[in-house]
Amino acid sequence: MRLLQRYILGELLHVFTFVLSILTVLLVFVGVFREVSESGLGPLQALQILPYIIPSMLPYTIPATMLLSVCVVYGRMAGDQEITAAKAAGISVMALLAPSFFFGAVVSVCSLLLTDQVIPWAESNILRVVTAAMEQMLLDKLGTEYQASMGSNTISVHEVIDKRLILPTFRYVPSGSKRAITARAQEAELLDFDLEKREVRLRFIGMQVDVPGQGRQKIEEWEHSFPLSIGQAQPKDRHINVREIQKKLTMLETKHGSLQQERAITAALALAIGDYSQLGGRQFQGYDLQLFDNRFKFFRLRTELHSRFALACSCFFFVLVGSPFAVLQAKRQFLTNFFICFVPIVLVYYPVVFLGMNLSKTGTVDPAWAMWVGNALMAVAGLFVLRRVTLH
Repeated sequence: MRLLQRYILGELLHVFTFVLSILTVLLVFVGVFREVSESGLGPLQALQILPYIIPSMLPYTIPATMLLSVCVVYGRMAGDQEITAAKAAGISVMALLAPSFFFGAVVSVCSLLLTDQVIPWAESNILRVVTAAMEQMLLDKLGTEYQASMGSNTISVHEVIDKRLILPTFRYVPSGSKRAITARAQEAELLDFDLEKREVRLRFIGMQVDVPGQGRQKIEEWEHSFPLSIGQAQPKDRHINVREIQKKLTMLETKHGSLQQERAITAALALAIGDYSQLGGRQFQGYDLQLFDNRFKFFRLRTELHSRFALACSCFFFVLVGSPFAVLQAKRQFLTNFFICFVPIVLVYYPVVFLGMNLSKTGTVDPAWAMWVGNALMAVAGLFVLRRVTLH
């Protein structure tokens, strides 16, 4: 029995590795094209981020690959009457399906570790490569065109030496103002280029600032961070590990309680002094907006936390359906078995998962159970097919 189960497990591993490699290679080019189009990277930078794109593609390919693998292996075994021969020798079907269930459980754990540890690490490396590329692209543009835009701000230079900008002229609009300010300096230095915060920090030396309505002012040295119109404002939820998500959830919950307490105290003071107009003023509108934004972030992160576990475990439930179904069909056309299984999954499982995800992000339902509804449906279908296989 151990020999037969090792044989089945080896077949599953071979098919899984082969199919996963093909699908991942195809999707990697899609991921690289997306990063290049979003960040404007060159061929060299695209090759540098290529190894880090692979982990991001695996969560999309692993479940379908697991389903195809069990359909191929068990469909061939059933078509070649190997399942019938094993049953005639007194071996139960459950013993033959056990390797696939074990393999599905192991892949589910690996998928969870991949989304929790490997993908955040890969995204940080991608951000590092993109940051270095963007910094060099900005310096190259200033060196060749002598002008560049940073958000709503523009800078022109006379010459660029390493990270030093000679005779720069900077035109920017301060936050909260509609009037542009023009600043000229003898020299400026690019101190920091932070793509994660979407800002670049410059230090100006020997600076003259023309402020509308205030005349010209002289500043010996000035450091300032200016916004960028490239990159992401903050990392996506799927690029944060579980520990960081739990920390952020705790902080958001604490902040929510503090905001509610402040709002209640302010309302009590307004009622005590009889200032009823304050209850509908801007201060309470600000509290409402902060509370809404806090709850939105809280529900979104909590949905990500539960969906990460549920989607990782989907590999096991895909196997629970695909393995007995392939045995039940007993056909050599493994692609037929795969599509018969995969089409209902696409039409039922993923819409249910996405619906639960959207409702959970708005706080309509609890993601602790909503994200597992799709897996529960898969479990019911898998146990139904498994019962038919064991009976016949």
